[in-house]
Amino acid sequence: MIGGRYTLDREIGRGGMGAVWVGTDRTLGRTVALKRVGHAPGGADTDVRRAEREARLAARLNHPHVVAVFDLVDDGDAQWMVMEHVEGTNLSQIIRDNGAMAPDQVAPILAQVADALAAAHTAGIVHRDVKPSNILVSPDGNVKLTDFGIARTEADAALTQTGLVTGSPAYLAPEVATGKSATEASDVWSLGATLCHALTGKPPYEVGDGQSGVMGALYRIVNDEPPRPASAGWLAPLLAATMEKDPSRRWSAAQVGEFLQLGPSAAATRTTTLEAVQPTVQSPAVPPAPLQRPASRVPAIVLTVFVVLAITVIAFLIGLNDDDNDPTATGDDPSSATSTPPAADGATEESMEAFIRDYLALVVSDPESAFDRLTPAFQQESGGLDDYLEFWGNVSSTKVESVSADPDSLVVEYTYTRHEKGGGKPITDDVSLQLEESDDGDLLIAGEA
Repeated sequence: MIGGRYTLDREIGRGGMGAVWVGTDRTLGRTVALKRVGHAPGGADTDVRRAEREARLAARLNHPHVVAVFDLVDDGDAQWMVMEHVEGTNLSQIIRDNGAMAPDQVAPILAQVADALAAAHTAGIVHRDVKPSNILVSPDGNVKLTDFGIARTEADAALTQTGLVTGSPAYLAPEVATGKSATEASDVWSLGATLCHALTGKPPYEVGDGQSGVMGALYRIVNDEPPRPASAGWLAPLLAATMEKDPSRRWSAAQVGEFLQLGPSAAATRTTTLEAVQPTVQSPAVPPAPLQRPASRVPAIVLTVFVVLAITVIAFLIGLNDDDNDPTATGDDPSSATSTPPAADGATEESMEAFIRDYLALVVSDPESAFDRLTPAFQQESGGLDDYLEFWGNVSSTKVESVSADPDSLVVEYTYTRHEKGGGKPITDDVSLQLEESDDGDLLIAGEA
């Protein structure tokens, strides 16, 4: 008996976070799924945090195409997440059992997934691991999106975790494969990659064994043209609009859902529909153009090295680690913080380093003023002032461990430690930020580098 309420009937699967069982809620008399978390050696704290986050995010959505989370139970030395039990199987297993799917077969499934993603994105949630195995299909055709364990909200520590690659390599968007943060557009790419898998019977990018295999897949995602299988049929425009390398040109999840609702009967007007659907849903805002700098051509060998570095992170994060630490902190005296950012006129290493030290003190003493150190575009990307305060309002102190700056690129990298007001274990993070100069010559945080 788990938590004096739930019984375990049979194990139905295992994943990065632990075993999943079918069980019974004795209090309400219903069948549930129970996922054991925090069981991997050395991974308990991380897995429990992921489970707690998955529960919070799923509870926020309360959507018919998202697996519901009912309870979190601490039972002795184990933690369990109690979820809705979905009869049926996942899309990955369906493809393994039956092979490639016809457009008319996969369209109703992905229409429901797009509906779930549109709701998640409206709530400010990026799933970050959309793939066939996370799409559950019941015998009656009802679809549920599951596993929000690595999902993040815009309110999560947007300024504390950068360059971490999470998700399943074969379905990663090109920008995520190069270490950038996942966005709503990244979820849409992954949905397109899932469509490609369903139409062809295999993942769009084969991932071989070991680090070299993953590296090769990421290199192809970044450098090769996306696959355009002939079997796509009337879904070909959708595949092109989702597996589009430029995130700003991808359809939103809502637009994907609209397209799929039109169905094959509109195949003859597919090009017209492609143009007509886009304006009906608000596209992501294009941030103001940053300070123009000479463009550089990155040789393929340099890009390969970059991807290798990203691989190192993937090895720890896929199914194992979490990139969202609980907000905590230590150290620098916040009383020294000022509300006026240092001038960036002829930015130097010293001025950039001083800016970061001042900023990390200011987030504790006056987070509203610290929020003004972000460009308008990055303020929006970070979830607005309320979400920003929700995170930094829990931080009691910060301490800069190290900082380095490059005035030519206006990129600053630093390591800092933070504590939260309620106490707890300090968290140390490595951060890389892109700065830019305002019209007044002040430094501002433009995004994650």
